[in-house]
Amino acid sequence: MAERDPISQRRPRFCGDDSKQFHVTGRMVLAGLVAFFGLVAGVNAIMIHAAVSTFGGVETDSSYRAGLAFAREAATVAAQDARHWSVTAKAALEGNATVVEVTARDASGQPLANLVATASLLHPTDRRADHAVSLVSEAAGSFRGETAAAAGQWDLVIELSRGGERLFRSKNRVWLR
Repeated sequence: MAERDPISQRRPRFCGDDSKQFHVTGRMVLAGLVAFFGLVAGVNAIMIHAAVSTFGGVETDSSYRAGLAFAREAATVAAQDARHWSVTAKAALEGNATVVEVTARDASGQPLANLVATASLLHPTDRRADHAVSLVSEAAGSFRGETAAAAGQWDLVIELSRGGERLFRSKNRVWLR
């Protein structure tokens, strides 16, 4: 008696007669691949559109000009450090307003007079949400202003100038609660 090969004897069994068996054809495989990659490309297109249309991050208009300004900024920072000024700031939510208070003193602890102060609350990820704060001098070296910034994380930028020349600049991360 001849020995039977058990693997070659196995055949898939389907219900019904043999003419109704399911066969995968080349056209079906092609259609499946085209549908899959078409779906992936469609989802990518939607995500790209969403990312580009909602981008509000920081952009540099001219990196060349920004590079040239760096040396001037380094000299300004060195001059600021040589003054040894003590500038403190407080930003807090009070009701529906955000109050910014700035105090400036010289190296000997005396209040600085004849300064113009400006402040900005910059949103870390969306510059469309930035707020300029109008600071008013309450006394020599003391400034106060209000804006409508919401609670959250912000960069507080303070600039002090005299006669149109910026003498001090500070940028610090603050939490408004």
